[in-house]
Amino acid sequence: MALQITEECTYCGACEPECPVNAISAGDDLYVIDANACNECEGLDTQACVSVCPAECIVQG
Repeated sequence: MALQITEECTYCGACEPECPVNAISAGDDLYVIDANACNECEGLDTQACVSVCPAECIVQG
């Protein structure tokens, strides 16, 4: 199951460059995660986008 960005997103952009599979892109009002591309940073120690999100709005989908 992919991660999701909630409506608490502040549109800061910190998450987008951190995604190793380029699954995050800018939406109209918040960033969105492509569920088909997101692999939840499989094989890494942490989920890259979650670790840099100042709003803590990236959650399990």
